[in-house]
Amino acid sequence: MTNPDDHDGLTDDDGLTDDGLSVDTPSSGEVEPDEASDELLAMPTPELLGRIRDLLSGNLGFRRSAEKVREFPQSPGVYLMKDVSGVVIYVGKAKNLRARAGSYFHAAAAQEIRTADWIHEIADIDFMECSNEVDALLTENRLIKDIQPRHNKDLKDDKTFPYLMITTHEAFPRVEVTRTPRDKGAKLYGPFTSAGQLRGALQVMQRVFKFRTCSLDIDDADPRWQWFRPCLLASIDQCTAPCNLRISKADYRRDIRRLQTFLEGGSTRLLSQMRDEMKEASVQLDFERAARLRDEIRLLENLDRRGEIDTHAQPEVFYIDPKKGMRALKKVLGMDREPRVIEGVDIAHLGGSDTVASLVQFLDGLPFKPGYRRYKIQGVDGIDDFRSIHEVIARRFKRLHDEQEAFPDLLMIDGGKGQLNAALAAFRDCDITPPVMVSLAKKEEEIFQPGEKDPIRLGRESFALRLLQYVRDEAHRFAQHYHHLLRNKSAFEGLTGKKSKRSDRKAQD
Repeated sequence: MTNPDDHDGLTDDDGLTDDGLSVDTPSSGEVEPDEASDELLAMPTPELLGRIRDLLSGNLGFRRSAEKVREFPQSPGVYLMKDVSGVVIYVGKAKNLRARAGSYFHAAAAQEIRTADWIHEIADIDFMECSNEVDALLTENRLIKDIQPRHNKDLKDDKTFPYLMITTHEAFPRVEVTRTPRDKGAKLYGPFTSAGQLRGALQVMQRVFKFRTCSLDIDDADPRWQWFRPCLLASIDQCTAPCNLRISKADYRRDIRRLQTFLEGGSTRLLSQMRDEMKEASVQLDFERAARLRDEIRLLENLDRRGEIDTHAQPEVFYIDPKKGMRALKKVLGMDREPRVIEGVDIAHLGGSDTVASLVQFLDGLPFKPGYRRYKIQGVDGIDDFRSIHEVIARRFKRLHDEQEAFPDLLMIDGGKGQLNAALAAFRDCDITPPVMVSLAKKEEEIFQPGEKDPIRLGRESFALRLLQYVRDEAHRFAQHYHHLLRNKSAFEGLTGKKSKRSDRKAQD
């Protein structure tokens, strides 16, 4: 039986497929067939029909997938396609999951240059329903970066979506669009799906709330600032010129709070006022002003096309110096060398019935995606984190031991002393000497070590703690992705009354 650990992070330990999304534009960044082109499928050529018939008759997985998409919901989401080994080969997004995913099983897909060479590899397909198109777009981006499917050409790089950042550590907070936000001293909104629309909306908001966007380090206690010459934005009344001390710190911060209220859902009143102004301008035949207001309203409305900081995490944007982190860990943990290979384990629960685990791998302080693994816990009934950790550690390290593969320099367990002891018990029961191990408890960020009564407590800015947090948070995020995929799969199977034969298989380590 295929061993999931022999594959990259795309394969589920139980042989299940990841849920995938289809959308109107492909993940490659090119334009996928639109609704009009799908209509042409009503008049396919005999050659194309023959190719699809061959696929349906000669590829059981392809035929089963074609039948499966007919039960997909007609709502936004992402879909994942897998080959016969259970490896995800393509991730897409969709406004309408059933229509978009179903288009891959039409005759046109056998002709389309972007799909013709690989659709014969499809052996299974699943979906993950999303709340809206923005959620689907951001989820697709995250999955592609994590999974690295071989037929997704773009989105595999480290390009990220932008944020709107309001600094909080300055006397006069500034507002800016950034792809590299501060990890402290700032309030973030986003990520946003369009940098151009975000910058346009920023200009409109600046005319209303008159905040600064410059990088000046203004000190209101220094009287020399009153001789500073403000920029053009102050002259056109788009900034209150705190650089010239024309506004008090208290009044400026009041304007910033009004901006935050607007960004956090208080936009109805302003948009209503702008619509009234647009109508009035139209009545007065001032069509140029009416058109400008119309465009500004659209820009502000597009501010809702954003994700949530926690839900749509982009770990790539929050920089942590990996070398300093490794050096600090070596010192804090008393290791004889820097931990070049770090692995982190986390547990997630599926509605109290199924439990899943993730294992992430960091190489030289940075995520190494080919080393990611996912496990469906098989020998534990109900919710039991300790036994679940025992199982995944035993499965993982018994295989490494038997195949004489290298252990990580440092193994980190998400949790407290109890979770750490469960992992130690797994090594003891397998008669295997463990690597250096720690657990990290989230609430107080305490680091527990084997045989030590008291935990290590580091400052929040410690390089060692920040690297461990990065590993822990990445393991948690990856486990939650698997958890949501399985949850949606269970809901789908419950709705249709069908269950894939592949989902009945039990993986072995």
